[in-house]
Amino acid sequence: MPLHKGPDEPQPDRRLALNPFYGEANPVGGMTDAPPRHRLPDGPLPPMSAYQLVHDELMLDGNSRLNLATFVTTWMEPQAGVLMAECRDKNMIDKDEYPRTAELERRCVAMLAHLWNAPDPSAAVGCSTTGSSEACMLAGMALKRRWATRNAGRYPGSARPNLVMGVNVQVCWEKFCAFWEVEPRLVPMEGDRFHLDPRAAADLCDENTIGVVAVLGSTFDGSYEPVAEICAALDALQERTGLDIPVHVDGASGAMIAPFLDEHLVWDFRLPRVSSINTSGHKYGLVYPGVGWALWRSSAELPEELVFRVNYLGGDMPTFALNFSRPGAQVVAQYYTFLRLGREGYRAVQQTTRDVARALAERIEAMGDFRLLTRGDQLPVFAFTTAPEVTAFDVFDVSRRLRERGWLVPAYTFPANRQDLSVLRVVCRNGFSADLAQLFVEDLHRLLPELRSQPHPLSHDKQAATSFHH
Repeated sequence: MPLHKGPDEPQPDRRLALNPFYGEANPVGGMTDAPPRHRLPDGPLPPMSAYQLVHDELMLDGNSRLNLATFVTTWMEPQAGVLMAECRDKNMIDKDEYPRTAELERRCVAMLAHLWNAPDPSAAVGCSTTGSSEACMLAGMALKRRWATRNAGRYPGSARPNLVMGVNVQVCWEKFCAFWEVEPRLVPMEGDRFHLDPRAAADLCDENTIGVVAVLGSTFDGSYEPVAEICAALDALQERTGLDIPVHVDGASGAMIAPFLDEHLVWDFRLPRVSSINTSGHKYGLVYPGVGWALWRSSAELPEELVFRVNYLGGDMPTFALNFSRPGAQVVAQYYTFLRLGREGYRAVQQTTRDVARALAERIEAMGDFRLLTRGDQLPVFAFTTAPEVTAFDVFDVSRRLRERGWLVPAYTFPANRQDLSVLRVVCRNGFSADLAQLFVEDLHRLLPELRSQPHPLSHDKQAATSFHH
């Protein structure tokens, strides 16, 4: 065979060596083609054209860094972004194929068990989830299954399980009750109490109560629910009636704040009645969405029948998450952040965020047009409403006018029994600096003269309320 001469025989599979994405751009088509929006185009577009079409439309989204409604992390270090890009093609469920990613998940669970004072962190059971909503579903399922096992003679025949919680819980708990056929027993707000009352919670419990949900950081106003007092009320209930009601702590936000800034506060596994805790790694865990964590005190709190051992893609894999396929990137980013910051780093970040929230709340109060409900001294979150003497505008007017300046600040009405109260809420996160807070105050100052000159509030439609659940 002559040098440099290849075989003469045809190679029918050679055409398959070319990735279809590697197409040559059509400069004319790129300028004149208008691909359909609601069905697949007939043919491919050049990559730059496709990118630009998507990119340009997304420019109309709000700026996530100016979104003071969301609890979700909107800034991470570039190194974390690189790690996430390197792991976005790894399927978190394939623990046999990606054993190191699975090991990082296991380490994160152990770190959280230690952080939350589990009696034996090595024996604590937990997993990553796509967020706190899935983690809450898992915790609720475990509560219901444990109750059903104890009441096998009555359920499902004559007994209907119920779950006690404050009316301020995140909407995922309402979904849990609807999906798993559990009666929600909601304690309403009263006066200046905007979250769960311990005695009222105990009064709603009976032999069909699967558990009580205590929220460490209400999304309505940023306040902690009194977990220790709730447990004490349930201890007293058990002494009187024999009812042993477990507590789940929904620490979507506060479980990554309190361990660093409120070490004196007893809310976690130090309380024997706390059987499980969840948090959102993508909130004050400082990771991009979406990752959450669910932990149980020990394997006794997680019924074995909820753990599936699957022979999946070559290995025996115990799993108790609701989802299967999802990228490992967020779990890796969580481990990176734990490793990067440590306790002191988290303490510094969360303290800075709380300091920004408290200072901003004080400056808004000093304007005279607003009344603070909370001050950002628990979660770095505060809620405020218009002062009693303000009649020219309401919180919905303020929210709408701030949006014109790029700031996304939710306005909403409280639930029963405080539907008379409408508020604005500001969530301070890592990346919302003192400088940005100063710009926010300046913009609010600029808007006030026009708002004060209105003859009356312009937004009376309840639909003007904006989302605040996340």
